[in-house]
Amino acid sequence: MELEVQYGTTNLSFKVIYAKRKTMEIAVEPPDIITVTAPIDATMEQIIEKVREKGSWIIQKLYSFKHMNYQPIKREYVNGESFMYLGRNYSLEIGTDTRIKRPEVKLFRGKFIVTANNKNEEIIKKAMEQWYRDKAKEVISERVKYYQRFFDQTPTHIKIKEQKKRWGSCTSKNELLFNWRCIMAKSNALDYIIVHEMCHMYYKDHSKEFWNLLASVLPDYEVRKEWLKNYGVRMDL
Repeated sequence: MELEVQYGTTNLSFKVIYAKRKTMEIAVEPPDIITVTAPIDATMEQIIEKVREKGSWIIQKLYSFKHMNYQPIKREYVNGESFMYLGRNYSLEIGTDTRIKRPEVKLFRGKFIVTANNKNEEIIKKAMEQWYRDKAKEVISERVKYYQRFFDQTPTHIKIKEQKKRWGSCTSKNELLFNWRCIMAKSNALDYIIVHEMCHMYYKDHSKEFWNLLASVLPDYEVRKEWLKNYGVRMDL
């Protein structure tokens, strides 16, 4: 469902998605996409009121997108192409070996080295994605373990998922779900994503209590969050 609301001199058009949840969530994505996820029993008046309430924040987000290159980077799977891992860029080097059945990916001496039995771009892309997924599971699990000292609740599971619109989430059962692309972020930004979701084990919303808990673990979380806002669009294949 599409709705509109006037906020000052700005007309805000937004999409409404109903879901089984208790609170409303507003997401603003480049270049000017506004999405409201609302409880199934929420009325149109309640949704519009929530958007008006967050109008200043929404306009600020839209304004910030005008000053950043939000267009996703279209990468080619050829020698010399650049790919991110933990905030650094590494060039791609492709080799062929007709004897191997599955492509092999490794990070060696500042390069992503992919060996496959042919140079089919889709095969190489899938191999790269699987490498990122495996690394995400390994590194994120280690960092959750590291930050566990700050929490007395423990996540029930840690899962790496395909999540186009978010870096992570925490379910009602305290399962931590992470977008596999997170592993492209630099380490302190990745830690922000991880601690953010661990704080959701206590607060499922973004209340003042939630942000206070996050700040108690990562006092500089706003700097880390800003990096994601500026560079997150580059974190894709």
